[in-house]
Formats: sequence, C-alpha cells, structure tokens
Amino acid sequence: MDTTAQTTIPRRDPATVMRLSRLGSLHQCRLSFMRQLTRRMAQENWSFARPVFRVDDNGVGCAVYSAKGPERTYSLVAFAHDLPPEMRSDRVIAEAWDATFALFDGIPSEDDIERLSQNVPLQEAGRVSESELSLSRANRSVRLWAHVVDRLAAGLQPDFEQIDMVGYLMRTTAVYGSGKFGAADREKIADRPEVQAPFQAEMLSVFLTRTFVRDLVQHMARAKGGDHAVPLDPSLARRLGIGNSTGLGMAPFIVNHPVLFNNWIMVREEAIARVRSVAEATEDDVQRFRKLLRRSEVSVDRWRSEHPIQVKNLAALKDDLSTLTAHVGADDLINDYPWDRLMNWAAGALSEEGQELVASLILEPYANLVDGLTSCMSDSNGSAFAIDGSMDLADLRGLLEESFGWALDLDWDAPENCARAWYVSEEKLEPRMGERFDEPIAEYEQPLAPARDAALTHRALNGRQGTVVEFLLDHPEHRHTVRRAQMSRVAPYGEIRDNTISAQVLPIDMLRAKLSFFGATHFDPRSDRWVRICMYAGAPYPEDLTTETADLWVYPQEGTA
Repeated sequence: MDTTAQTTIPRRDPATVMRLSRLGSLHQCRLSFMRQLTRRMAQENWSFARPVFRVDDNGVGCAVYSAKGPERTYSLVAFAHDLPPEMRSDRVIAEAWDATFALFDGIPSEDDIERLSQNVPLQEAGRVSESELSLSRANRSVRLWAHVVDRLAAGLQPDFEQIDMVGYLMRTTAVYGSGKFGAADREKIADRPEVQAPFQAEMLSVFLTRTFVRDLVQHMARAKGGDHAVPLDPSLARRLGIGNSTGLGMAPFIVNHPVLFNNWIMVREEAIARVRSVAEATEDDVQRFRKLLRRSEVSVDRWRSEHPIQVKNLAALKDDLSTLTAHVGADDLINDYPWDRLMNWAAGALSEEGQELVASLILEPYANLVDGLTSCMSDSNGSAFAIDGSMDLADLRGLLEESFGWALDLDWDAPENCARAWYVSEEKLEPRMGERFDEPIAEYEQPLAPARDAALTHRALNGRQGTVVEFLLDHPEHRHTVRRAQMSRVAPYGEIRDNTISAQVLPIDMLRAKLSFFGATHFDPRSDRWVRICMYAGAPYPEDLTTETADLWVYPQEGTA
C-alpha cells in the first residue's frame, strides 16, 4: 500500500465497513474500474476504429471495433442477430440473444471472424481460444429500442424522458472472462499495464459494446426510414449506457476472493482516510465537491426502481441529499479537517446509502491523493494462499476471533441461522442459493458460509495446543477456514461480517458491493437475488474521449434532467 500521503485519520474499522447492509450501499467513485479505464485511454491517447460493419437491413451481421493503446490493440467482434421475441430472456439458461460479443487480443483476420461467428453466438455450446479475452451477450430493451428506431426513422429525436426511464438500449446478461469457454486466463494479460487493474478487459468490452449498440440502432433507423432518417443526437446518445442483469452467479465472488476483495475495500478506505486527513481544503476543492453534489442529485432523480427495499432506500437517499445540501450550505468546508468533520456528521445524520455517497464524493477533488492507489487493487499475492503450518494454534484462535468474533456465539443449529445453502447448479454450473430445509441440497453445499465454518473451527480448537499442521492432520476439513484466517493478516477487509446463509441474507448486497467497484449506477433489484444496473451512462463515445471528458461523466450535468 502506498504510504507517501500523510494520513492522520485511520481507516474505518472492518467491523463497520464489512457489514452486508453497508456493502449493499456502496456507490461508484474515482477508483471504479470503468473510470480507471476511460482516464487511462484518454491520458494515453488511445485511437479507435470500426474496420468492419457488415449488418443487413434485418439487423443481422457482424462488426469489429478496435481500440489501440501505446503497445497493443484490442478488438470487439460483435454479432447482431434477428431474435424472435419468444426467445428473448435475461436468464442464464437462455440459448439465443440479440447480440453476442468477443473481445479479441489484437486485430482479427477474416478467418478469426469466421471462427468466432461459428462459436460466439452459441456461447456455452461454443468454444473460443486464448486469442479471446472475454465473451458476452446482450438483449434489447424492446420498447425503448422500438421507440428510438421509429423516431429516428421518421426524422425525429427520441423522447429523453423515455431514455431516462430505461437508461439503455441493450443490457448484457453476462460478460465472461478469465478462461470461460476456452478464453484466455487472467495470467496471460495480468502483467500488461493497461489491463493490470481488475476487470479492465471486461470494462473495455462494455465500452466498445455501447458504441456498437448506438451504431446499430442508427443503422436500423436508416434501414426503416431511408433518407428521412436522422442520427441520434449526441447529447441523447451520451445519456444511454449499457444495462446489465446480474444474478447469483456473481455473489460468491467476493467470498471466494478474500484478498482481492480486501484490496478493493482497503484501497477505498485508504483513499477516504487520506482525504479525511486533509487539514484545510482549498476553495477549488470545495467548489468541485459542491458541484458534484448537485450533479449527484440529478443522478438520483433519474434512478428508478420498483423493488420495495430499493424504493425505501431511494426515498431515504433523496432525504439525505436534502439534509446534506443544507448542512454543507452552512459550512465553508475549508478549515479544521472539513472532510473528517463531514464524515463524522454523516455517520449520525444520514442513512448508510447517504453516508457512502458522501464517502465517494469527498474523493473527487483529490486525484493526487487517490488515483495512484489504483495500482494496489489487483491481487498479485499468490503466497497468501499457502497455509503456514508452523503457526501456533493460539495465534490461529486470535485470527478467528478478530474476523469472526461476532459469529462464535451464534447458535448455528438454529434454523434461522442456517436457513440457506449455496450450491452449483448441475445444468449451468452456476452458483445458486436454496432453502436448506425445503430442498435436498445440503450434501451439495459449497463453502460459502465462512462465519459458520469459522465457528466450527474455533470450537474444534477448544483446548488444543500445538501447531496448525498438527491440527489439520487430525481435522483436514478445516483447511479452507485456516487458510482464510491466515489470509486476514494481509486482508483485514477480506471477510463479510454477516451471516451469508441466514434466513435474512440479501445476496443483492453482495452483488451491489462488487458492481459499485465496476462503476455501475442506478441499481435496480428485481428480487433479493438479482439486480439490473447501468454502465457508462453519460460517458463519452470513442470519438469524444479526451482528458476533459474521461472522468466526471458519471455525474450528469446540471440542467440536463
């Protein structure tokens, strides 16, 4: 961790930060992976091209979009399909989509495009090669798509209220990487500067997909309207992002990658601590904060959800914004550690949604303190996975009590504390969560209940002395818990401080925590187990990407609501 900045205010306690309700309240920030990518591409003056666009009047065909950085070129190979309405589904079990994509490592030849055309549209039934870095698929938002095509074909612009109601013309139902279906493993690209940060290849795929979707809807309008058709107004096009439907398949990620997730959270907490340690703010810093606070109000006004939990949270967040605006209006935010004072005030005056929005906003004026931390967000600590067999059992008990002290006295036999079980579906090999006492799934349970397992390990250690290796020779079933406990020495934010198998657990909190680091906005839970989001709404398109447009696009401009 970079320690060059003077930090006098400590990072927040993991016991506070790692509660699921707070993780489920996180917002995007300067550290988000999308913004890291757009900043880098602008700073390095990446160039973009569309060497192939072969789509017929029925919307069927292929296109290639290339992104050239200082050392390498990456290409999105997109396939558009004429999908019958009855086959359109956001379920992972779907077998056909409106569009399918592969991110190619380099510039594809015609033979590569032909090979991909035989495999990418099949997704799970197809196979790709190490030349592909990710696969994805997307479906149209049918009503908005039809509205935009019809209006453009008639020479008119679409209604911005309808655009804001949905926010995207297509939504992805998966963006797969890291070896899925034969694609390249992470190790192949991990040492490349442009994709060293987490999920940069996937974020590039979505960035280019958004451009393809804009081009495709304009193409379909021209096919329908001929000479009467007009292109989409750039200001309206920028309002459109790429939607995403994310379900339980993503939720276990943050449990299965404790060191990586720790790095995300700890970097964010370090950034917050650095800004809280600023003794005096400049007038420019304060004005930037105030401006982005006003723009956040625009964003929240556009945020739509029908899920009861999110409706309630949104109402509280809007109240928070009013309270926050009034509070900062009475404070010059210049002297006496202003950001620390603001965070302390927010902890007592705002909901968790509001508190975490404040935490994100205070980072914005301080690129010099925050942006360098992005180099710490990937996981290159392979040694953390190795178990230290020489550790004394007293030290192991101490680690378990530090991370899971809250869980050790729970009655883990009580039905409400172990109501759920995580398993992998036989059909799609995707994580699922079921009701332990209603379904025959217990024997297939995955190790995604670290708190329960920590309590069991702690109980097994009772009265024992010696070393870890001696303990594990007698109790090898506790290896995974011992490993996690030892990882906590380098990953204090690696463990969720809540029960992931309780009757009350909300997997959408885990989904939001991960997606917030992607840079997603406008979280819209559709149940307690899947959520829709928007990505890159407000972002520049490749032809508009400059150092001036590359970063604050996530905050809608005032006066554009």
